[in-house]
Amino acid sequence: MEYLGVVYNVKNLPELDEAFIPFGVWMDAYLKGAAKPIAIAVERDGGKTSVHHTKIYGTPEMAAADLRYVERYVKFLLWSVGGFRVYICGCSDIAQKLIAAYSAAGERKFDVQFVHDMFERDIEVLDVALEDCPAPLETAMPIGGHLEGCRIGFDAGGSDRKVSAVVDGQTVYSEEVVWHPKTQADPQYHFDGIVAAFKTAASKMPRVDAIGVSSAGVFVGNAPMVASLFIKVPREKRDLVKTIYDRAAKEIGDVPIVVANDGDVTALAGAMGMGCGSVMGMAMGTSEAVGYVDAEGRVLGWFNELAFAPVDLAENAMADEWSTDKGVGCKYFSQDAVIKLAPKAGIALDPSLTPAEKLKVVQGLMAEDDPRAAAIYRSIGAYLAYTVVLYSAFYDIRHLMVLGRVMSGKGGELILENCQRILAEEYPELAQKVQVTLPDEQTRRVGQSVAAASLPDLK
Repeated sequence: MEYLGVVYNVKNLPELDEAFIPFGVWMDAYLKGAAKPIAIAVERDGGKTSVHHTKIYGTPEMAAADLRYVERYVKFLLWSVGGFRVYICGCSDIAQKLIAAYSAAGERKFDVQFVHDMFERDIEVLDVALEDCPAPLETAMPIGGHLEGCRIGFDAGGSDRKVSAVVDGQTVYSEEVVWHPKTQADPQYHFDGIVAAFKTAASKMPRVDAIGVSSAGVFVGNAPMVASLFIKVPREKRDLVKTIYDRAAKEIGDVPIVVANDGDVTALAGAMGMGCGSVMGMAMGTSEAVGYVDAEGRVLGWFNELAFAPVDLAENAMADEWSTDKGVGCKYFSQDAVIKLAPKAGIALDPSLTPAEKLKVVQGLMAEDDPRAAAIYRSIGAYLAYTVVLYSAFYDIRHLMVLGRVMSGKGGELILENCQRILAEEYPELAQKVQVTLPDEQTRRVGQSVAAASLPDLK
């Protein structure tokens, strides 16, 4: 197969999406002929900087491939590492094109606004010489694993909230309550729901020593800078959102509270359950949520918002409605992926149904071994296999734990089976290194809210 002059090999294309061009596979093939060194650096808060040295062709006939490679690489870094300043080192022509793309009126204006919301400053793309590339500065931080004392663990989901009362690592009470945070404009609704959960858990223990929170979004400290749970809250009330978890904890008393991204807490739950590190957790639900802990059980301080990171280079790939970009993870590893593939499988879904209800229809067909539904899940398994190739280029992954509503039932088993088969057939060394699994019983026992409870270090 060929794309922009680069020949790449894919033996197991998704049967319902044969136009799929896996970024990781294409990137490996592209780099085999690239010879001109360049570097890309992404700077975030506190001067922390991730630096990636790579190569391009730098010839007129490969100019389109060079631009596509660097533009997608930068996009991936912005949503995996995160940052407000991007250095393009050693390729001025591409740097100038990216400066235009990452402007308020440019093609990447969504990313520009997101970075501003996150860091409260404008994004900068700088055109610098290779020798002026900044030095890397990474700071991994320990996360969780503290179970002593009486703790509240809270998991803020988009459709339900879960809370656990945990005493010396044992869950003495847990509950799930349906709520609708994504449709509520008044942050008082969110605050009241959080406080109610905290108070319920507190009533089941003799005291509260600490509170840990797992929540969708990107955080600075405990402040949700950008979070889908508060998507309807107007900008003028952002200060109430940024302080919401700290204020809720004060309703319980003067106790420490730590808030972490739900993807990272998922990875932490996996690491605690399996007793090891280098764990990536991927939840396929309303969107794609990803977290990662390194070999020492630390988080890297990265965004890990891979729902907006590219996985498919196909020019006609489905666009994400929010970011407007094509080929990004949320359309491949979420209920949107199932809905996207259903018509291609010959399944007509009632347009009046919600996305969650459409997923349930396909899951019901899969429970009856409908071959059309099976084709959907096998296709997602192929997406996943080739994306393991991509993610492994940026993260040291030894265990990829996949979970979420899309992974439930027979469909999830088929996704996992096809992913493992393709990796073993086409990438045997990677298949040996990266174990792609569903959560085991120990991990399920630890659970998301229990892992959240372990976040604060009482020492």
